[in-house]
Amino acid sequence: MKCYPVTILILLLTACHAKKDAVDTAPRVAAPVSADTAGNFFPVTEYLKGQIAELKKNGVTPIDRIKIKNHTDSSWLNSDAKMQEAFGSFLSPVIDTANLKNIFTEKKFKDETLNAFTFTYDPLNEGTNNFAFRHWDVYVDPDNNKVRRIYLVKQAPGGRMLQMTWQSGKWCKIVTLKTTGDNTEIEKEENISLTYDKN
Repeated sequence: MKCYPVTILILLLTACHAKKDAVDTAPRVAAPVSADTAGNFFPVTEYLKGQIAELKKNGVTPIDRIKIKNHTDSSWLNSDAKMQEAFGSFLSPVIDTANLKNIFTEKKFKDETLNAFTFTYDPLNEGTNNFAFRHWDVYVDPDNNKVRRIYLVKQAPGGRMLQMTWQSGKWCKIVTLKTTGDNTEIEKEENISLTYDKN
């Protein structure tokens, strides 16, 4: 009879431990996280500069296919000047924590559809924020923790908006939108291969 309370105690502890394990191993559904005020923003400008430097280091000569209305033309980005012309608009102003922590929000979530951790950035106050970049997203591969894609939206002069999608190590797409009155149309579309070595 004296062993009976001990047996019950052992059974209760075992049951509690099993329940804890069940909770710990249950699949988690990731929900959006509110704006992060403690961490650092992803250094987008530094990352893009590193990607461009990697192209040069590996001897890759990107080819830029430019479509304006129904006309398509191609050109090699075979010099620093041509690469600057193609990518320079997205390297300035600098996107980093020091510049933007007080005027932009960062939200993080796991996008199950894309199988990527997504970091999305928007102005705290759209009306008073005059930073040229209006929005950007960074997609990180959950398996290797490497950046998979970056998407940027930038306000440009003359009622234009620039959108760039950079698929790391593969391709880049730049779309120039022009708004006149209530009408917005694609003024130019560029598709740049980041893998072509013509040598």
